[in-house]
Amino acid sequence: DKATDPSIPEENWECIQRFCDQVNADIEGPSLAPRLLAHKIQSPQEMEALHALTVLETCVNNCGERFHNEMAKFRFLNELIKVLSPKYYGTWSSEKVKSRVTEVIFSWTVWFPQEVKIRDAYQMLKKQGIVKEDPKLPEDKILPPPSPRPQNSIFDTDEEKSKLLARLLKSNHSEDLQAANRLIKSMIKEEQEKSAKMSRRVNTISEVSENVKRMDELLENYKRQELSKSDQETLQTLFQRCEKLRPLLFRLASETVDDDEALGK
Repeated sequence: DKATDPSIPEENWECIQRFCDQVNADIEGPSLAPRLLAHKIQSPQEMEALHALTVLETCVNNCGERFHNEMAKFRFLNELIKVLSPKYYGTWSSEKVKSRVTEVIFSWTVWFPQEVKIRDAYQMLKKQGIVKEDPKLPEDKILPPPSPRPQNSIFDTDEEKSKLLARLLKSNHSEDLQAANRLIKSMIKEEQEKSAKMSRRVNTISEVSENVKRMDELLENYKRQELSKSDQETLQTLFQRCEKLRPLLFRLASETVDDDEALGK
């Protein structure tokens, strides 16, 4: 109650840290804490709800995998959705609280891409028109990468950037947090561009492979008998398409010269 006391306008970080410590110390903590926080987040008192959201984000950062598993369940996500939905508490929840809840869920889709339920819950909110557009996360209030992170995380692929990010996230200075946020956004953008290239590479190679396979079949038939006019036109079309794809294949090959993982695929 002290960590979410609505009579105190500022966050009580000492009480918040004690709450996190209690969650980590109690074997039932990770399963009980989300239920308690959900009740506070649904409070008609704006300040209590906002404090509870701060406690929630702090727990995500400090209470480990068991807490992550609980907050990624539909049971807990539905409690957050009720704050936004006009069928439940959305009609009287303040805009400030609803905005924070939206930011929290959206930030989790970024930091926990492997959690399908979080992504589905957020997409449902967008589909129903409850969330009109992705929120812009505050520069000075970012959600640090959870620990432990999945192997091959985008935050582990560049050791130098990962070390810099870890140092910035430990800082209490707002300018360092802003720098961390910019770094995170750039790393995510790089990963998205890399994924797009990989997808384009796979699709192009697949198309060329199918075209060549079909051409081989037609040429094999040609050895045994005269090709029909339709088959001849198909063969010509396939050949022209492969010719058009040739420059793209060379470019993709040059992009993967130093990328062993891409070459392997």
